[in-house]
Amino acid sequence: MNDTIVAVATALANQAISIIKISGEDAIPIVQSVWKGTNLTKQASHTIHYGYIVDKTAVLDEVLVSIFKAPKTFTREDVVEINAHGGIYVTNKIVELLLTKGAKLAEPGEFTKRAFLNGRIDLTQAEAVMDVIEAKTKTSLQLASQGLLGETRKLIDGLKAKLLYAIAKIEVNIDYPEYDAEEQITEDVIKPTINELLGDLDNILKNAEIAQIMSKGIKTAIIGKPNVGKSSLLNALLREDKAIVTNIAGTTRDVVEGEVNIGGIVLKLIDTAGIRETKDVVEQIGVQKTKQVLQGADLVILVFDYSEELDDNDLLLLELTKTKKRVIVVNKQDLNKKIDLQGVPDYLLLSSFKQQDIHRLEKRIKEACEVDQVQQIDATYIGNARQLAQLRIAKSALEDALQAAALHQPIDMINIDLTNCYHALQEVLGEVSGEDIINELFSRFCLGK
Repeated sequence: MNDTIVAVATALANQAISIIKISGEDAIPIVQSVWKGTNLTKQASHTIHYGYIVDKTAVLDEVLVSIFKAPKTFTREDVVEINAHGGIYVTNKIVELLLTKGAKLAEPGEFTKRAFLNGRIDLTQAEAVMDVIEAKTKTSLQLASQGLLGETRKLIDGLKAKLLYAIAKIEVNIDYPEYDAEEQITEDVIKPTINELLGDLDNILKNAEIAQIMSKGIKTAIIGKPNVGKSSLLNALLREDKAIVTNIAGTTRDVVEGEVNIGGIVLKLIDTAGIRETKDVVEQIGVQKTKQVLQGADLVILVFDYSEELDDNDLLLLELTKTKKRVIVVNKQDLNKKIDLQGVPDYLLLSSFKQQDIHRLEKRIKEACEVDQVQQIDATYIGNARQLAQLRIAKSALEDALQAAALHQPIDMINIDLTNCYHALQEVLGEVSGEDIINELFSRFCLGK
């Protein structure tokens, strides 16, 4: 944290402009040492200056330099940005020159890391930076922006405030039983608070799981027996011929992947090898991969053949996917019917993969993924698996507290579970301090002891 760091903030390619970013206590003096122009050390913050980057007496480039002084910067350190011409060679030469003057090459993500460590942003905002960069749809960008703006912190802070109040009141009861002015906290008093917090967490987790679909995309496995039209379906959804299509069963030996945006959802499509008993070694490997993909899929498109009877393989696939989000497609409706659809739930009949058929299928996929519900959710946004995991830990701790209350455990035992929940919420934001509870005790209750 004492080093002054430097990195190229734009893509390292031949382009119009490259931006070289320097952050740290010596950022301005280091740039001044290779600068020909006005004295940068005497300039006001948030100003731009014209001049040259020079190596001794040789001019490397004609540039614009922006000065940003702490603490009103992204890292809360002095920051300098050099806008240079975008050649790879000249950009590298400027970076090399700054390194010789005392700067250190920044590690990946180090500017954002410093923003977090210096209190400029919390951990959820730091993670949202990458979510914004990786956003692939308008909706995923909007959701990531909520995290960037601190909406996740507001959400978690609301839960923490309720929890902290309950913990503080219990602590007062335990440490100062003679303080008669305070309400005596019993299991009957604490149960409504725990139930309210559990309800809040349930709503957050439900919305977060739906929002994950919008921000990260949904892994979609297309499965079925060989030659039912899985590859044709993949090609139709992608609007390109990505998978080989023939009338020979077993053509697809490995998984074939592609991405498509459907109503704001990025579907990560995976065309799999048909599941069947086979002696072909290569096809056997493909079938095994299909089973692995099926286990990890968020959504399954299960394809049957209208012109073929259901066999044991079809029935096995129905059983394997019954707990998954799925869309059942019965393909080749234009052929003679042999399939018995009795017992097959909520299927979609298709005769081809022309535009109207694909639109019907996309509508069914959006219904299965609850897109309408996603588009109606508020600013609730939990950005990644780490945050979701901590919220589930928090929920588990609350459930433990509720069970302890039901078993008439001492109130200080219940308080342990509530404190564990609070720490899990702190982990979401990257906080690890127990001082908040102490501060709450003194701020809410003027004990004077």
